[in-house]
Amino acid sequence: MDYSSEESDISESEINDHIEKPYEELRTGKYKVKGLNGNLRCPFCAGKKKQDYKYKDLHQHASGVGKGSANRSAKQKANHLALAKYLETDLASEVDQIKNPILPQPVAQPPKQEDLYVWPWMGIISNIVCTKENEDTLLGTEHWLTRFKRFQPVEVVVFPDEHRMGQAIVKFSQDWKGFMNCSEFEKLFETEHRGKKDWHAQKTHLGSNCYGWCARADDYDSQGPIGEFLRIKGQLRTVSDIDREAAQSRNHVVANLANEIDITNENLNELQYKYNEKTMSLSRMLEEKDRLHYAFEEETRKLQRLARENVHRIFEEQEKLNYELETKKKRLDSRSKELNKREALTERERQKLDEEKKKHDVSNNSLQLASMEQKRSDENVLRLVEEQKREKEEALNKILQLEKQLDAKQKLEMEIEEIKGKLQVMKHLGEEDDAAVQKKMKDMNDELEEKVDNLNDMESMNHVLIAKERQSNDELQEARKQLISGLGDMISGRTNIGIKRMGEIELKAFQDACKQRFRFEDANMQASKLCSLWQENLKNPEWYPFKVVNINGTHQEILNEEDEKLRSLKQECGDQICEAVVTAMKEINEYNPSGRYIISELWNFKEERKATLKEVISYIMKNIKTLKRKRT
Repeated sequence: MDYSSEESDISESEINDHIEKPYEELRTGKYKVKGLNGNLRCPFCAGKKKQDYKYKDLHQHASGVGKGSANRSAKQKANHLALAKYLETDLASEVDQIKNPILPQPVAQPPKQEDLYVWPWMGIISNIVCTKENEDTLLGTEHWLTRFKRFQPVEVVVFPDEHRMGQAIVKFSQDWKGFMNCSEFEKLFETEHRGKKDWHAQKTHLGSNCYGWCARADDYDSQGPIGEFLRIKGQLRTVSDIDREAAQSRNHVVANLANEIDITNENLNELQYKYNEKTMSLSRMLEEKDRLHYAFEEETRKLQRLARENVHRIFEEQEKLNYELETKKKRLDSRSKELNKREALTERERQKLDEEKKKHDVSNNSLQLASMEQKRSDENVLRLVEEQKREKEEALNKILQLEKQLDAKQKLEMEIEEIKGKLQVMKHLGEEDDAAVQKKMKDMNDELEEKVDNLNDMESMNHVLIAKERQSNDELQEARKQLISGLGDMISGRTNIGIKRMGEIELKAFQDACKQRFRFEDANMQASKLCSLWQENLKNPEWYPFKVVNINGTHQEILNEEDEKLRSLKQECGDQICEAVVTAMKEINEYNPSGRYIISELWNFKEERKATLKEVISYIMKNIKTLKRKRT
């Protein structure tokens, strides 16, 4: 982790108190100051281009940032002061040391390093004598490549002349192995007494044998096609020059590789930290999800138990009502039988009996109608209970399915993040020519694509389930509307469960205030006018006495107590009327902010809150006798 990228969380006066922690981390090796090649670097400025300091320069950099840098945070100053302390205490021995990288030495030092050779290494074949039969063979390159293949030549160039004779140049690789092959090539001819000295000694009597040697300075400066080719394709170099250049190149490569290794290690440490941090965050998220899921299951079981108890109680009450109805019918039948047995002897008694029979018939018909009405009411209530139970089960099933989909989605996202983290680590650790690493990365990419496809399929399924849930919510809202319409005809007076007109200003507050300001006969009229005026003001969309504030990181709407209309209302009419208007405005803002007109809502007057469908149906079942009597 790079300290230079952190925000400062300490003050300037606390810098000296926060030096010890980064100093101990430097001593334990968490932050590397000295690289593999011996160079010194600043671990708190990893993003800077310059990462190769001498001891004096690094100490000056750390002291300057820690004491005099105005654009650095207090945390960065404390880190650089800890680095200066570490240099003075633990790396004091680096002051006079010259940091030379330890480089591999050549396998063998060739002899005669001051001889000028033609580089890239080349050998010369002279006195190639051809006959008419073998002219095509000897003047072709394949013959010489095959003949000297043990010296691993790179290329052979033949220079024929008009007298069926020719010369050739054999090119070798540019490294030390090529030099050794070229030397072996020269020794082969020298052992057969057909080297360069022999060629000069027998120049006038060369015969049909060919001669060969390594190309040197005299060959490079010679006239003819050989010298011209050597000057075009090569250059004169000593072996020591080539060795020195190779050593310098190796030093540069080793230094660059060491610096890249340090940067790669830092990047890997940072990636590992981020990976561990994200893994811990995902673990905490899964624990929280499990806890919420357990609480949801407990609440679901509780709701199901309450629903079963309510249904059982409704059935018991229905059985009780049926029993009472049957008892009354039996009593009426018994009374009718007794009346039939008693036959009046006089006309008056018969008329009286007829009248009583008519009355009993009317009562019996009324009871029959009440019984039929009771059955219809019972059937409607049972149907509502069954529909509510079915809709509740469907909603619970959809919520559980959504929970499962969310669990699977979170698990897939966690697996995707884990695979991405592994891919990043593999990219830093693996080399391009490592076939096993490349295959592993390809498999992980395929797995990542499969996880992403599964996640997309799951999101599509979530959209379908959400649409179904919205449809269920619409059906529940329609049921609430039907209950509001039905309860308006069934309920009258003050009850625990009823209909409340949300956004309607309470007239009583205006009446109480006007009775104190006007005469008794004018108070009600003035209260009605004033209440109607402010009811119209509530419908005005241009008046919005609310403001949005940030409370604990969330935006919430609260009443703007500085609103001019509310302040003037409070000053003119008092707190009671102002409170009634504010209450109605809050109800409008909560239940119908777009239309700003009064709407009806199922309400629990006992607890002063919105009533649930379960409470309304339970109330209807408990009070069905009273409601039936009121309707008849």
